[in-house]
Amino acid sequence: MKIYFPQWQGSGTGKVIENGAKAILDYLNDPEFLHIPLSKISAGEDGEKKHNINNYDAITEQLAHLKKSIDQEQPNAIKTIGGDCGLEIVPVSYLNQKYPNLGIIWFDAHADINKPCESPSCNFHGMPLRTLLGEGAEDMNSLLFSTIKASQIHYIGVRDLDDLEQIRINEDEIYAPKKTNITELIHILKSKNITNLYLHFDFDCLEPKDYDKTYYQVPQGITITEAEEAIKALQENFIIVGSSVLESITTELSELQPIANIIHLLMNTQNIITK
Repeated sequence: MKIYFPQWQGSGTGKVIENGAKAILDYLNDPEFLHIPLSKISAGEDGEKKHNINNYDAITEQLAHLKKSIDQEQPNAIKTIGGDCGLEIVPVSYLNQKYPNLGIIWFDAHADINKPCESPSCNFHGMPLRTLLGEGAEDMNSLLFSTIKASQIHYIGVRDLDDLEQIRINEDEIYAPKKTNITELIHILKSKNITNLYLHFDFDCLEPKDYDKTYYQVPQGITITEAEEAIKALQENFIIVGSSVLESITTELSELQPIANIIHLLMNTQNIITK
């Protein structure tokens, strides 16, 4: 199942994320992507905060639509063009229900593991993993197909963490090295008897000198080449049942050229560029 869901409300006011998702959709020019409509409830500067989450009503309305669409389709795999990271609670929880012990690879500069009551920003795109763990806003649990365990989470490129996020990661010894050794990660995944993976890819995991058309630019990220090599290695060693490309903000198709290989690898399309 291919999904286009340009949710931006999870970022608070970052409507540029919607425009960036549309650019990737236009770039791929693939009519198989199902369009999930966005809520018409006021959001952004006019949005309302509930349960310590900005734009709560808009987010939950459109995520419910996404859940219904996936539930009706019952896909074996999901590829998503988004959108902010908050949308991940639906496809990840669905695939986790379908494939027990799903490995979750979180390519991201941020840990996205805040509790709503602990979040400095109250923006939901910093909360999806905590929600998936069943530790988020209780009223959002109905949007989940299942909950995950901390041992299923593995970060690549994470480097901008809130103090309480670091404590949560330390408590369960979640895989979050300063520099990823892909051979070591593959060994760890196999030692956990993980065979199926979900690849979450927020483009801010990348070093901004390589690609800076992202909602956040965080120095000392992974290079584009490192990201490509990691994705290929994971694809060679595991079954990829889901993947996403999220939070790019450029509207210029020409500016997607540096990340073209990453998009094609994660969306399982052709036209891989040989450097």
